[in-house]
Amino acid sequence: MSRLQVVSGKGGTGKTTVAAALALALAEEGKRTLLVEVEGRQGIAQLFETQALPYEERKIAVAPGGGEVFALAIDPELALLDYLQMFYKLGSAGRALRKLGAIDFATTIAPGVRDVLLTGKACEAVRRKDRSGRFVYDYVVMDAPPTGRITRFLNVNDEVAGLAKIGPIHHQAQAVMRVLKSPETAVHLVTLLEEMPVQETADGIAELRAARLPVGRVIVNMVRPQVLDAADLELVGSVSRPAVARSLSSAGLGGARRGGHAERLVEPLLAQAEEYAERYTLETEQRAVLAELGVPRHELPLLAEGMDLAGLYALARKLRGQGVS
Repeated sequence: MSRLQVVSGKGGTGKTTVAAALALALAEEGKRTLLVEVEGRQGIAQLFETQALPYEERKIAVAPGGGEVFALAIDPELALLDYLQMFYKLGSAGRALRKLGAIDFATTIAPGVRDVLLTGKACEAVRRKDRSGRFVYDYVVMDAPPTGRITRFLNVNDEVAGLAKIGPIHHQAQAVMRVLKSPETAVHLVTLLEEMPVQETADGIAELRAARLPVGRVIVNMVRPQVLDAADLELVGSVSRPAVARSLSSAGLGGARRGGHAERLVEPLLAQAEEYAERYTLETEQRAVLAELGVPRHELPLLAEGMDLAGLYALARKLRGQGVS
């Protein structure tokens, strides 16, 4: 597995949930994983039922086998202060610039620089080693921006080309791109079995490949359970209403007389079956589209009880069971 795992997806597909579950899955058996948030939404804190994340690496969970998950919410302003201190030793002058609003101004008017800071912080964590020469983190998982802008976000070298052709920012961007375009990185896209998310996933993969960024896996989220098999679906359009009423009656769901309870159940029951058949057909078509992309695919179930910390661990187990870790 690549050491930097970038997770993106169309809004509403649950990419933050998948990123968190992936971090837990990768942290099993004593591994250390850093889960990074770059959009300032504090979605990770909500999932792990903890306080809002500060701009520091903080342990938020223990994975099966004793592995640990740390989390970091990257603040672009504070990341820029770190950058200024690292390259220019500004110290208190940098803090003064922040008070004057210069830091916010710089990260707002130069979005390319902002993305360099965000991706650069994650890449620094990937490369960081302790005093013994071992990597501090076995994996870094980034909850990245949505599919529509993931390629531009990651392709920071092109973004800053017009801003800085030489100097520390230029060199920082190049160092980031060396990590992002290497086997150390994999970009995963989260989708649902619906037409729009699948199409956006296909477009996103095409853009990533055109930019020579490493495509990882497609993770299909919130997959509903299969209720009827192919044989059952064939019966939906051909079974007679009286036959269904008799079957319901024999199962103890009302008398067989005309207008009885069993007969009143027939229409809503068949309507629900037809609705399921339509959804089954749509999902089968979308799976075929995803298969044509030539990317490994995993599926995570829709949790009927809703998402909580126990559900997050359940999704992590599903990912491990599918060979992600």
